[in-house]
This record gives sequence, C-alpha cells and structure tokens, in this order.
Amino acid sequence: MLIALLRRHLPPYARPVAIVAVLVLIQSIANLYLPNLNADIINNGVTKGDTDYILRTGGIMLALTLLLGVLSIVSVYFASLTSMGVGRDVRSAIFERVQHFSAREMNRFGTPSLITRNTNDVQQVQLFLQIALTILVTAPIMAIGGIIMAVREDATLSLILVVIVPLMALVIGTLLIIAVPLFRQMQVKIDKLTQVLREQITGIRVLRAFIRVRSERERFERANADLTATALRVNRIFALAMPSLLGIMNLSTVAILWFGGHLVDSGDMPIGNLTAFLMYIFQILFAVMMAVFMVILVPRAEASAQRIDEVLRTVPSVVDPPSPVEPERLTGFIRFEDVTFAYPHSERPVLHDLSFQLRPGETTAIIGGTGSGKTTVIALITRGFDVTGGRILVDGVDVRERSLEHLWGRIGLVPQAAYLFKGTVAENLRFGNESARDADLWRALEVAQARDFVASMPAQLDAPIDQGGTNVSGGQRQRLAIARALVKRPAIYLFDDCFSALDAATDARLRMALRAETTEATVVIVAQRVSTILHADRIIVIDEGRIVGSGTHAELMASSSEYREIVESQLGESAA
Repeated sequence: MLIALLRRHLPPYARPVAIVAVLVLIQSIANLYLPNLNADIINNGVTKGDTDYILRTGGIMLALTLLLGVLSIVSVYFASLTSMGVGRDVRSAIFERVQHFSAREMNRFGTPSLITRNTNDVQQVQLFLQIALTILVTAPIMAIGGIIMAVREDATLSLILVVIVPLMALVIGTLLIIAVPLFRQMQVKIDKLTQVLREQITGIRVLRAFIRVRSERERFERANADLTATALRVNRIFALAMPSLLGIMNLSTVAILWFGGHLVDSGDMPIGNLTAFLMYIFQILFAVMMAVFMVILVPRAEASAQRIDEVLRTVPSVVDPPSPVEPERLTGFIRFEDVTFAYPHSERPVLHDLSFQLRPGETTAIIGGTGSGKTTVIALITRGFDVTGGRILVDGVDVRERSLEHLWGRIGLVPQAAYLFKGTVAENLRFGNESARDADLWRALEVAQARDFVASMPAQLDAPIDQGGTNVSGGQRQRLAIARALVKRPAIYLFDDCFSALDAATDARLRMALRAETTEATVVIVAQRVSTILHADRIIVIDEGRIVGSGTHAELMASSSEYREIVESQLGESAA
C-alpha cells in the first residue's frame, strides 16, 4: 500500500529523486573506496616509512571526505524537497477527496479520524520518504559492495559473514512481524485520543454545566494510557532489538580481530588489509543498522499509508453525473415524486412515498415531531444523501442528473446548527457572493435583524468572528447565517429550524422582512415552533416520515388532528 501511494505521487518529483539517487550512489562508491586507501597508507606508507605517500594518499582521502560532506548536504536538500512536496500533494489529495464526501462518508470515517489521517498519517509517510531516499539506496550498495570487497580482501575470513548476516536478518524479521500490528493499533488509538480531545474542547461548556469534567478527564486518561501502553510495547521491542544488533556487531569485531590477528601473525595477511577488512565489516553492519532504522519507520508508514489510501480510494456516494443535464428554465420549482429514503444500514426508511411541490414565490413550511424526517427532506434537496426511491426535481430536472455546483449555486441554505468561519463579519457574509458590496451586506443584515448588533461592534463589518462563531450569541449566529444566505441571492431558500434561538418579537420581524425580500424565490422553512410558520402559504405536516397533512394553518386546523395536537401543545387550546 505504501509503494502504491508513493507510485501515484512521486512521478512529478522524478528529477530530484534521480539527483538524490546519483549523489547517494557516488557517496556509496566513495565510501567503499576509502578503506582501500587506508590499507595502502598502512601497507605502503606506514610500514615503509614513506611520508610522501602518506601525505599524498591522506590528501586524497581528505578531499574525498570533503566531497562526501558536500554531496550529503545536497542529497538531503533534494530528499527534503521531494518528501515535503509529496506530503503537500497527499494532504491536498485527501482534502480534495473529503470535500466531495457526502454525509454518508463523513459519518463513516468521522471528523477526528479524517484530521489524523491528513496530519499525523501524512507526516509518517513523509518522514519515511525523507529517510528512504538516502538510506534505501545507500544500505544495499554498502552491504553488497562491502561483502564483495571483504571477500576480495580475504575469502576465508569472510566466512564470518555467513553467521553475522542471517543473525541480523532474523532480528529484523522478528521486528517486522511484531511491530506492524502494533503500529496499526497506535494509529487507531491516536484517532480515539483525537476524538476524545475534540469532544472535550468543543463541549467544555456542557461538561462544566453537568459537572462531568472529572469523568471526562478520566476518559481522556484512559485513552491516553491506552496509546501510551501500545507505544511502550513498541519501544520495548526496539529497545531489545538494538542491543541485540550491537551485540552481534561487537562479537563480529572480536571474531575478526581474533582470526585476523592470527593471519597477520602468520604473514598470510598484511595489517593494512586486516584494517580494510574490518572497515568493510563495519560498513556492512552499518548498512544493516540503517536497514533496521528503516524497519522502525516502515511499519508505521505502511499503516499510515493504508489509512490514507482508504480515504483516497473511497468513492463518494453522491457524485456529479457523467453528462449533467441543465434545466431549460431556472425558476426554483421543486417537486418530490414518491420519495422514499433510508439511511445506510437502517432497519426501515425514514421517509415514505413523499409527493409534494415547492413553488417559486411561496413560503412552504414543514413541521412535525422530533425524528419525523424534516431535516432529511432538506438534505435530500441539497443531495447530502441521494433518495433510495422516487425522485426529486429542481427546475424540472432530477437532482441526480444535475451538476452539483450548479445545483448548490441555486440554493441558499441556513442549517440547523449555524456555523460561522474564522474571519470578519464581511468575509462570512460574502461566503456565497464574493462580489457583494457593503451596501448589499448591510441590506441583508437589516432583513436578518442583525444590523443593530453588527453596527454596535467597534469594527462593524470588519469585526472579527471566531471559528464556529463562538464569540457571538446563538441568536446572533443564526441571524448572521440567514444574512449570509440572503447575500447570495439564490432562487431557493432552505431554512432548517434556524429561528430557534430568536425571541418571539425578533422572529416575527425577521419573517415579515423575509417575506418582502424573497417574493420571487422558493422558500422552505423547517420549524419546531408553530408561531414561526403560522402565516406560511402552505404547511406540510410530517409524522414518522409520511405526509399527514398539507394546507394553510386554517385548513390544517380543520382537517389534521396531528397538526391540531402540535398547535395545542405549543399555543394552548384557546389558539386552536
């Protein structure tokens, strides 16, 4: 999975990767040549007392060392350039894919997991690539080249490698078998920790109100301890592995010096050749140690790559049609034809055979009990989900046959939980219409009954808004969200229970101003409060996903027992 991910994102960086490979190849060859020069100095310079030869050969070695330093800096630069670029591209790819996710995919992954995949997981792959570009080229060359050169120095003494290499391979193989599952567990537990932390930060007021700070602290500590325990298990494995490898390395050195010393003593091997042989063994063992370092990175990078690839390979359930159909006339007319919808894995549909029309120039209200499916109706119009039966037509075309951007461009949505973005009041209002003038913003604020409190802010339209709109009240947040939809000037307004935080007087003024402002648009209001929808042109009553009444307030009071029950429960029997 890791290789597949890199194969998709590395091609644009072919040139820097090639530069790194060439530079590392030169470094490896130079490193293999240095022990020979060292042996020559000992055999031909030191033993014979030839100072000129020592200085001349030592100068060559010094020049090679300086060259290796420069090449190392350049190769690290290009390796960093490549790894950072790939990390940037993978993050962009994840972000782009998530932007096309429907509510179904968002619910499947969850916000904390998607954040972790686009930060921590990408960072793991990025770190792996940074190291791999140098070590993965250097280690094989140094190991294979070192073995060849060691055998060339003395074939008999090289038999020690027959014992050393399998022992090290055994240690590395054991690491891989044990560590890979643990690294996968770690990523899942990081997700869990992120989820708990996010819930506690965003819900801090609720926690304090219900005196749940202590229990939530304990929940965080359990998640934190679980992650820590897994991380400690991984570290203990590598804590045992590194001394094992160093022990093999040190015992190998002792064995070489023991057997090599006998060869030198008997005259079968010059002292310089023994020194070169020992250096080659060190290079081989160093290459293995670098491979072990890669082993530490590979399991976690592989686990992260699988999680990233899972996001990138997920096909959104709501996508643009291959050949979008655009309506002949843009009126804002909406028709539901025998619409049925069931959430994934639910036992029964949420909506059953809904058929109704939403006309331009009319305000249609949808009311019903909690869980009756009101918000789901709004989600289906915007294609948050696709219907499982029937069809929804906007401007005479099935929403599944229309371009998503063109469909969304016709709609002004004010969701149940009004969300504002970090920036200024003006930046939030211009979210759907960047070319809107300040006069347009003030007009929208006036209709949304938000002009007074924005005008009272020191910076007015340039007043700062925190992420989520946490520095304004719930009612102010709702009014700013309504003003944002008005600035867009869409053909269809969808108000999803967005008047709940307004007092009765503000609600009445806002509805009156909205009616005058949206005379030509299709307006849909989902509401819990009867007072909000009393004067709607048509009221649709939904109960357990079915339409049980449709008409004006007066008509429903006469014909719908479900509607009368809602009115009486809120306004009393005298209103009925």
